[in-house]
Amino acid sequence: MQSNRSVAPAIDLIPNLKPPHQTLKFHRILVLLITFVAYASFHASRKPPSIVKSVLGPTIPANSSTVLPNTTLIESDSTSNGTGWAPFNGPDGTQLLGKLDLAFLSAYSIGMYFAGHFGDRIDLRLFLVFGMMGSGIFTILFGLGYWLDLHFLWFFISVQIVCGLVQSIGWPCVVAIVGNWFGRARRGLIMGIWNSHTSVGNIVGSIIASWFLDCGWGWSFVVPGAIVIFVGILVFSFLVVNPRDIGFGNSVSETELNAEASPVENMEIGDSEVSLLLDDNLSDSMAAIGFLKAWTLPGVAPFAVCLFFSKLVVYTFLYWLPFYIRHTAVAGVHLSHKTAGFLSTLFDIGGVCGGILAGFISDLIDARAVTSVMFLLLSVPALLLYRAYGSISTVTNTCLMFLSGLLVNGPYSLITTEVAADLGTQSSIGRNSRALATVTAIIDGTGSVGAALGPLMAGYFSSFGWNSVFFVLVLSICFAGLCLVRLAYTEIKEKFSEGRWFSSTQTSPTVV
Repeated sequence: MQSNRSVAPAIDLIPNLKPPHQTLKFHRILVLLITFVAYASFHASRKPPSIVKSVLGPTIPANSSTVLPNTTLIESDSTSNGTGWAPFNGPDGTQLLGKLDLAFLSAYSIGMYFAGHFGDRIDLRLFLVFGMMGSGIFTILFGLGYWLDLHFLWFFISVQIVCGLVQSIGWPCVVAIVGNWFGRARRGLIMGIWNSHTSVGNIVGSIIASWFLDCGWGWSFVVPGAIVIFVGILVFSFLVVNPRDIGFGNSVSETELNAEASPVENMEIGDSEVSLLLDDNLSDSMAAIGFLKAWTLPGVAPFAVCLFFSKLVVYTFLYWLPFYIRHTAVAGVHLSHKTAGFLSTLFDIGGVCGGILAGFISDLIDARAVTSVMFLLLSVPALLLYRAYGSISTVTNTCLMFLSGLLVNGPYSLITTEVAADLGTQSSIGRNSRALATVTAIIDGTGSVGAALGPLMAGYFSSFGWNSVFFVLVLSICFAGLCLVRLAYTEIKEKFSEGRWFSSTQTSPTVV
């Protein structure tokens, strides 16, 4: 089989990194670490706009809060002289900031479909590096507007559009690469832990952007942009796209190909697991699946539409939570820009736990749709409680924010990783791994359309009060759950008919 992939230069230059000097287990860990850091850096560079919103946009009236002991009142930020940054500091400032988010996320969602199409046809490593370099350059360019004293809306929107396009390359690439290295039985918990890179990136990006606000809001973009470029160099040097590229599986016997082993055993036995890994990638040489054909695969459309509503909620928090915290008094006090940015990371910390928990539960019960619906149902009261009681004290705010992050991010994490990987290598297409990036792009691209509308909606409805924003968020969660009701019902019937959850006295399986 001829490969259209080049080998990372560090692997060629350092013979000890190739088999038999290093095991499959070693390279799996290396791939997980590299792709984890790569996508975390993407999200770190995506976070600054949400942190800087409170500096760029309209300021809070000085008499809108009271002073409490040991509490910092509203800071007059030196980066904007306390008056915001034109053109975002006027009465329509929040709506203009919402348009910035729309520009980025619309370009991101459109670019996602094309990124998946190209990702299944060209070298994923080089394509990923191209996306990372572009993301870093245009993130830095946005920050340069501070030193160049630019106040043109078209400049910031143009930069966000291009940045969204190049950022869309990242997700289909990393999911397809991880899917190449891990078989179906190992995707739940492993990818749940791996997918915490999204929240880790948000946390790192929030901390960096908040920390550098005092130095000028431009630094909040320049530093994360430089980090993406640096990580892109590491990806170019060390990332291996497929185990076949460095010789794993070139002489696998028929017995090994048919071997069975548990996920735990497979993580321990190293190179003998090559058989199961290759069994999930036997069709790697097949032609890449078409875009329209991928839409018709079982489960793709329902999960894609579910992610549309789920990601709408997640990205509304991603882009507006620091602004919401800043403009909503906690215990009667408005927090500073920096404090609001730091506090918002608790939502992402909850997201890390939610992604891992959702992956663990979905593996335990072997039901992706049921797990997603459970998390979606529980997130409705969590959001209502956060809106109603989050401002009582810092303790209630942090606890409810963490809980909301855990429940909201659970299904988002599950669908964008293990569900996408499962659907992209399902038996109906002969486990063709060349469909991975396309299916991943369809699911996350559709979700990204919702992600584009969410922040725009928040910018518009926030002018009528935050209750309106939370109403739309809860409504979106309900629609997301409805999308998966039929799939969840099918999973439950299958599990009971097979007696896999509880002992069953049925003599014949239920036909769905």
